[in-house]
Amino acid sequence: VSSYFFKTCDTPRTTNKNELKMKVFLDDERQPPEGWILVRWPEEAIELLKTKQVTDLSLDHDLGDDEHGTGYDVILWIEEAVATRNFVPPRMKVHSANSSARIKMENGLRSIMRLHRNNSRNS
Repeated sequence: VSSYFFKTCDTPRTTNKNELKMKVFLDDERQPPEGWILVRWPEEAIELLKTKQVTDLSLDHDLGDDEHGTGYDVILWIEEAVATRNFVPPRMKVHSANSSARIKMENGLRSIMRLHRNNSRNS
């Protein structure tokens, strides 16, 4: 991931000091970095995102069962939430080894950040 891309997806989040802050790592094989919460399926990541306590999100694409979902499904959920509910996205990155899926996911992240910037300007 280029430094330009990472900066475009680095959304500042303000949280109350008493709130739980989470870093979520979606992957079916890799272990998360220390201090990150490991989830294996898109719906687990989405449930944590719904709490509005996720500050950082790292996504793999291929999760072992494409019919169960992929990391791209999380991108689509965030994009819809930003567009329709003014959801504030966390800092996000893609760590997928699937190069074509990674490009698709990174394009989705750019779209999310454009929507978020537009929402911020219109508030």
